[in-house]
Amino acid sequence: MSSHRNLITDVVGVTIGHAHDPILASGVTVALFDAPAVASYAVLGGAPGTRETDLLEPDKMVPGIHGIVLSGGSAFGLDAASGVQAFLREQGIGFPVGNTRVPLVSQAVVFDMLNGGDKNWGRYPPYRELGYEAARTAGVDFPMGTVGGGFGATTVNLKGGLGSASAFTPSGHAVGAVVIVNSIASAVIGNGPHFWAAGLEEEAEFGGLGMPARISSDERRPIWKGGPQPATTIALVATDAVLTKAQAKRLALSSHAGFAKALRFSHALFDGDTIFTAATGRKPLHDEAADFTHLTIAAADCVARAIARGVYEATALPFDGALPAWKDLFGQKRS
Repeated sequence: MSSHRNLITDVVGVTIGHAHDPILASGVTVALFDAPAVASYAVLGGAPGTRETDLLEPDKMVPGIHGIVLSGGSAFGLDAASGVQAFLREQGIGFPVGNTRVPLVSQAVVFDMLNGGDKNWGRYPPYRELGYEAARTAGVDFPMGTVGGGFGATTVNLKGGLGSASAFTPSGHAVGAVVIVNSIASAVIGNGPHFWAAGLEEEAEFGGLGMPARISSDERRPIWKGGPQPATTIALVATDAVLTKAQAKRLALSSHAGFAKALRFSHALFDGDTIFTAATGRKPLHDEAADFTHLTIAAADCVARAIARGVYEATALPFDGALPAWKDLFGQKRS
């Protein structure tokens, strides 16, 4: 068992890298695997932006992939995977085909085009170079909040960001999640400060305020970003378990419960809500049904906790009209 960082990198074989541009107010986060990982995904939002996801379906022949990208930039951000491929190719990493190797990198993006950053980048967007830099700097320790793919993320009422969390199942399998919280709705109850995910919190990881004694009907009233503005929460869930692609697909579907636990609401028409899963294959499932069920429970909880941590750790963007960060409004109430 690795040392406990409460990050997705508690899953041995996973590293995370960030790169962002403060003027652009956007960025890229990359997960790399030290060996090809069995992976799948599930999209439950109505407006996704993805790249190289068909190969993750259980009926497709590719046995494993080399990286996952979570990026800002909407469809423009899909260039980031090209930069990650370039880095991996330089390292001689890729799926062997004849005398060449093709790095397999899947990606999802969030819409952060209206957050006040300068998106007038000229002919080509900068995400390819950001993707390369994020891959180049990947490691086991990484910051959260307004960083990488979460740099420009927002929720309806607070600055969004990037969060991560991990857990260990009763059978000793490691599970972790990294999430970009750019949700159409809210991660906090009413006007805050309490997080919808508060019942799952570990060791005051997002403020330690717990749940309010009562949640009123007004606090349950859904609010969301006005107009047809796309807004997406995207995530990677990783485990050290040995999984088939079909099990990885089921894990991705189950992990979406974390979105529902931590946001009010998710999976809407203008959401691109997407979760990737990756299994590094270090520990077999001994009691397959029970061990896998515990993986699905832990994965959903880690996703929910990572969402709250991403908002909790965020800092506001320095633009007129930018949304406040949670700590700007409620930091002094931390217990």
